[in-house]
Amino acid sequence: MNNPRKIALVTGAGSGIGRAVSLALQAANYSVVLAGRRAAELDATAAQAVAGGGEMLPVPTDISQPDQVAALFERLEAAFGRLDLLFNNAGMGTPAIPMEELTFAQWSAAVGVNLTGSFLCAQHAMRLMKKQQPQGGRIINNGSISAHVPRPHSAPYTATKHAITGLTRSISLDGRPFRIACGQIDIGNAATEMTQRMTGGVLQADGSLRPEPRMDVKHVSDAVLYMAGLPLEANVQFLTVMASDMPFIGRG
Repeated sequence: MNNPRKIALVTGAGSGIGRAVSLALQAANYSVVLAGRRAAELDATAAQAVAGGGEMLPVPTDISQPDQVAALFERLEAAFGRLDLLFNNAGMGTPAIPMEELTFAQWSAAVGVNLTGSFLCAQHAMRLMKKQQPQGGRIINNGSISAHVPRPHSAPYTATKHAITGLTRSISLDGRPFRIACGQIDIGNAATEMTQRMTGGVLQADGSLRPEPRMDVKHVSDAVLYMAGLPLEANVQFLTVMASDMPFIGRG
């Protein structure tokens, strides 16, 4: 039986969770389009591909810019003709300072990448998934623990991640007639460069500074592979994967 290779697009693929998930998908025989702003880091991800896996196509992209997202999907469609999986992963934070000290530019940058970028990529993915044959596909949004609760001094990041939950639900509803499934993975303290600072102590809700436990990022890529591997008749709507002892459940 012919079993064509599936096509995935990962945003924020040049580091951290995006890199780990891209490599896991490639090893699982997906061809992976790598999107991110830093070409050199995308190339570094592609260089780690394993022999016998899928192709990797780095496409430098600022997902907050509509013209660049359009160009990304034009490149993807020209190369592969279809899209089976979008992992909306790219995200950015702002300095951990009181909300009233943040600039409009800092707020706008976070909204542009975390929310607008996710919307733009999902919009183009849905257009392609609707018209391709066989029709349909899957979108997985990275919501983060911040889709549930804030850290101190995190208003832009927390607001956009709460909004991702609304976007996930809307995509799930609007994609239903077209075999487009959408789920959200909420990640807490995966061991990446971004969370390295947590080992030295981060600000808690009670004003103290405390180190926080982290987990191997492989647990995240394994979870995404599970979500992605389901048939389109089944969907993980929300999944939380986190370091067991991080201060999330309870009062810290």
